[in-house]
Amino acid sequence: MIADSQPGHIDQIKQTNAGVVYRLIDRFGPISRIELSKRAQLAPASITKIVREMLEAHLVQETEFQEVGSRGRPAVGLILDTDAWHYLSVRIGSGEMTLALRDLSSKLVVEEGVPLPSQATEPLLTRIIGEIDRFFIRQQNKLERLTAIAITLPGIINTKKGIVHRMPFYQVEDMPLGAELERRTGLPVYIQHDICAWTIAESLFGASRGADDVIQVVIDHNVGAGVITGGRLLHNSRSSLVEIGHTQVDPYGRQCYCGNHGCLETVASIGSMLELAEQRLHASPHSTLQHQPLTVESLCDAALAGDQLAKDIITGVGNSIGRILAMMVNLFNPQKILIGSPLNRAAEVFYPVITACIRQQALPDYSAEIDVEPTQFLNVGTMPGAALVKDAMYSGELLVKLLQG
Repeated sequence: MIADSQPGHIDQIKQTNAGVVYRLIDRFGPISRIELSKRAQLAPASITKIVREMLEAHLVQETEFQEVGSRGRPAVGLILDTDAWHYLSVRIGSGEMTLALRDLSSKLVVEEGVPLPSQATEPLLTRIIGEIDRFFIRQQNKLERLTAIAITLPGIINTKKGIVHRMPFYQVEDMPLGAELERRTGLPVYIQHDICAWTIAESLFGASRGADDVIQVVIDHNVGAGVITGGRLLHNSRSSLVEIGHTQVDPYGRQCYCGNHGCLETVASIGSMLELAEQRLHASPHSTLQHQPLTVESLCDAALAGDQLAKDIITGVGNSIGRILAMMVNLFNPQKILIGSPLNRAAEVFYPVITACIRQQALPDYSAEIDVEPTQFLNVGTMPGAALVKDAMYSGELLVKLLQG
């Protein structure tokens, strides 16, 4: 039994080690092989073998550089070779689809937005694949070696199998998006909930970079959370999203797209907030919201200006989110809490309510030093998809496939 499992175990070690070396070169390059060996805690012979394979695959290149404190000849260091390696990053949202070519440094080559109406005669899967095919045709003169496809979208997703069970905005039931794209292109396909992909992006490039334990909550058209624990996204074999948006808060509330009634998302999403504001406007004749279009921006601006109706709605959402975050703090003991939301525009109204709930309801030893902070990025464009590919290179999963050709 041990002998049978050993090759797979060895392959996993090789993959992990290659990913560690690649990440160190990306972070510290130009870096010498000796420094790589120290930082990776791998034998020089192992570093030599891994680096040789990366050089032969044109994933890294050598360059001369002057080491700090050295006055002698320049050292030979390693940097990534990313320009000729492209991948497709896709974001699917409400009524639209964003497609981009990026290189392995995450640099944007070209990005386009195309309509993706919620209602159409063709199935959603057919339309997504068709838009990807047409994008490749339009951009064929810019396309280098294509390595992977990364797709981020809202909904209930089996990330391991690439199945989208249900989505907001679209009629979807068990859509085999990953398998169909892999069959059609022969490329590895990474599919992730947009909130979790955004959480990875903040961890790799943004506001939570360097923190090992993070809770990121998103309040937008959808409500959900991603959790980084021990430096990795919390996940099981099927999903990585912490489904706070589908926690029932009102058993007699309206039906959510997940099939349940009274989910937090039906109360705290931006659409739900604006709907509540519109209903309450009838009883608030002096509200400044009476004299302008009702948007999340106007709601935030009114709250900042002291409008009581706007403040009540935003603080109500803050209390709901804060109570759930207090429970999550007790479970995960995070270093940081990030909020990704258009409501960040009214942070001085919104954040104190959330923080007060956490301080009052979570364990003091866990909550005393935690600050609520905004995300660095917005959940737009294809940066979250870029984070999926970067993460797959760092873990070695995609890197080994490229090394094998």
